[in-house]
Amino acid sequence: MKMKIGVVFLFIFLLCGCAAPHEFAGPELSAPHPVPDVELMSVSGPVRLSDFQGKYLFVYFGYTFCPDVCPLTLSTLQSVRKRMPEEASQIQVVMISVDPERDTPEVLAKYMSYFDDTFVGITGSPEEIASIGEPFGLFYEKGEGSAATGYLISHSARAYLIDPEGNARVAYPHGATDDQIIADLKYLFETES
Repeated sequence: MKMKIGVVFLFIFLLCGCAAPHEFAGPELSAPHPVPDVELMSVSGPVRLSDFQGKYLFVYFGYTFCPDVCPLTLSTLQSVRKRMPEEASQIQVVMISVDPERDTPEVLAKYMSYFDDTFVGITGSPEEIASIGEPFGLFYEKGEGSAATGYLISHSARAYLIDPEGNARVAYPHGATDDQIIADLKYLFETES
């Protein structure tokens, strides 16, 4: 009888030790992949990504006149924070505008508040945006729109998860769901806290 119990415990131990590794909902970036620390401007003053060290930070490149991709991504991240109330204070979202011509700090602050009062919008010169975006593989270019929208901007649509130490960890593609992102965050909170 003792032998059977020992075999059962050994089997459970081996089963737990052989659990499949967690698969993230986007490509996992090689670590350490430190994020650039360029100073951009928010409605409250200068902001650097390093200001948010100690939190899980989502960095997204978008713009306020975006008709579909940006609102959907920000709504997904809003849902993540709402559905993780105990961890919400440790999750920060920052959108870096790729439309500095129209997205002043004031415009960004108003837009971001539609999603969550804690979301931060930042902007800078095209050179500053290129400098912070280059390590993320940022692509954006101005294109024609309509009389109603004015010009539109084609841009890469990934949201990047930065860990509390300031390293880029995961690049979420457009369409990653709140369920997928929450599963990733829960895994990180459990294994890295």
